[in-house]
Amino acid sequence: MKYLLALLLSFSVVCVAQDRLLIYTRNYTPDNKGFVHDNIAASVESLKIIAEQIHMPADVSDDPTIFTPDNLRRYKVMVFSNSNNEAFSTDAQRDAFKAWIEHGGGWVGIHSASGSERKWDWFAQMVGGRFLMHPKKQQFSVHLVDPNFPAMKGVPTDFTVTDECYFTKRFSDSIHPLLTADTSKLDVTNFKLNREDFPNPLPLAWWQEFDGGREFYIALGHDKTNYQDPQFTGILRRAILWAAHK
Repeated sequence: MKYLLALLLSFSVVCVAQDRLLIYTRNYTPDNKGFVHDNIAASVESLKIIAEQIHMPADVSDDPTIFTPDNLRRYKVMVFSNSNNEAFSTDAQRDAFKAWIEHGGGWVGIHSASGSERKWDWFAQMVGGRFLMHPKKQQFSVHLVDPNFPAMKGVPTDFTVTDECYFTKRFSDSIHPLLTADTSKLDVTNFKLNREDFPNPLPLAWWQEFDGGREFYIALGHDKTNYQDPQFTGILRRAILWAAHK
């Protein structure tokens, strides 16, 4: 009886541990010249509040050494919040992350997360695209493509933001666009890319099920104030729940 009780308690602890959320924010380049968003602290605080609301214990880190197979078993979902450039420091960490996705991990990426791991093609496919460039920050209209997707419930069909409109390349064939922008209406003064080389409407948020995992990405979220906006934080909360199969 004691053995059975101990076994049940052990099983309970494992189940709880596997329901955790990892908030990851690493920004790194060898020359320390990569852009680091000043919104990271605000995004982390917002995500910690969301984690409390959905009763999912959260850990916050920018340390790539946490990416080991044993440690990643603790997490149901990860949020790469404004991470950028080299998210990992070794191939072993990349392998651990890839295996975690392949075993059903849920991933949510915010804003510059699509600029992480720019030399790793698998990562770009997992995200659904790779950040290339954006025109100057400006006000533009965003269109809701799929109001039935869980993360988009209650989001207006059309709304206006003041943000950076990310032009992203290497879209995975399996992405399902959720939010788009009409690139013909953007001010592209001094923009070094040809917008005709990109799809229009341009996807700004999407979901996919790739390589065994669930992935959600939103390109919006440049400003600190975004993480106090109920509409934006509502999207993040529902995206995390979706990624976690909740």
